[in-house]
Amino acid sequence: MKTSEVLNSLQFSHTIRRLCYQLIENHNDFSNSALIGLQPNGIYVTNRIKKELENICQKEILTGSLDITFFRDDFRRKDTPLIPSVTNLDFSVENKKVVLIDDVLFTGRTVRSGLDAIMTFGRPSKVELLTLIERRFSHHIPIRADYIGKSIDTIESERVTVNWEEVDGLDQVILHTPEEK
Repeated sequence: MKTSEVLNSLQFSHTIRRLCYQLIENHNDFSNSALIGLQPNGIYVTNRIKKELENICQKEILTGSLDITFFRDDFRRKDTPLIPSVTNLDFSVENKKVVLIDDVLFTGRTVRSGLDAIMTFGRPSKVELLTLIERRFSHHIPIRADYIGKSIDTIESERVTVNWEEVDGLDQVILHTPEEK
């Protein structure tokens, strides 16, 4: 595999900060908004956005995490049983502006599952999508993000890895491309 850096640590930090200011433009004081990370990797983006927003706004931002395991359209197709993650929503989403957050928007199936799952916790007044990386030309479902950190053109055989300082020791996004034969 050939690898190329999509975002280095500094670009990563600037991207998170820019996404925060875009959210502030649309959500003002966040009094009726909630940020919800899609498990497993959306929680890293959510936690980073929450930390940055709280630093900028000087107030607590309502956040949660959502396990979509049993809302996936492929969960019965796996050879091994899926192990659910933890949903952490200790609030109602009824009439709230909800921002679903994930690290990479690829086919759109994870987001579709997230939309189904969030409705079991109430009926939001609005649902938006934030993604750190959007893989264009790969969507299987007509889903588009409202907030995009960076869009990249990819093909099906390529892979995107998001590394987080708290897990991997470095904030970075890498594109893996198979070597041509």
